[in-house]
Amino acid sequence: MTSGSTAPASPWFVRPPSADHPARIFGFPFSGSGASAFSAWPAAIGGGEVCPVQFPGRENRLAHPHYGTYEDLADSLAQALAPLLDRPFAFFGHCAGALPAFETVVRLAEQGLPQPECFFVSGQPAPHDAARDRMLTMTEPEMRAELESFLRGRGIEPRPDMIDMGMSVLLRDLAAARAYGRTEPVKVACPLVVVHWREDPEVSLEQLEGWRQYSDSVDIRVVEGGHYDFMQAPDELQKLLASWR
Repeated sequence: MTSGSTAPASPWFVRPPSADHPARIFGFPFSGSGASAFSAWPAAIGGGEVCPVQFPGRENRLAHPHYGTYEDLADSLAQALAPLLDRPFAFFGHCAGALPAFETVVRLAEQGLPQPECFFVSGQPAPHDAARDRMLTMTEPEMRAELESFLRGRGIEPRPDMIDMGMSVLLRDLAAARAYGRTEPVKVACPLVVVHWREDPEVSLEQLEGWRQYSDSVDIRVVEGGHYDFMQAPDELQKLLASWR
């Protein structure tokens, strides 16, 4: 691609990635969310264009069939990403979004495609510990209350139709999370930077230690904030995301 051009339009991206930046950061959203989880992020961080991935079955892809499993999602994503791996890139996956991101790294390696220069994992235990997520044991009324609380925390007064739509996405995403599991760690070639949010009630620092088995280079970093504070792209996180190049 020449400077100033953009990649062909793809449903996997709300905006086509451009060729104006020397690198890319692909963002993977958490369960029940979509690319809008990154809407407050700057267009680029440390020279890397921020490219939020839009999973099917939500937001502007609501009419698209749900991806089903993390493995199927990774298979499709590896194909969709292939034309965009023409420059250095990193993955950032928050919470359960880190799991299909990990599976995508594995698929890229299996297909002989370029690997991320860094994989940032935010607030998510390693694949072999993924079943510990507390949302996987919630009843539907508890999930609905959680979703309402999340929206209110973002300054949005939840309408019943909004909650119904959010629940339809969340339930399918959590079904994928329940179906996922790796009993043994699988090492990837890229370095891992594992982010722990100091005020995160969801995931402890100890629960992130399992990632040390997934790469020969694992750096666990503690940053200020709570579980969803990544959405505001705080300065401390941006400095970390700019450090891989």
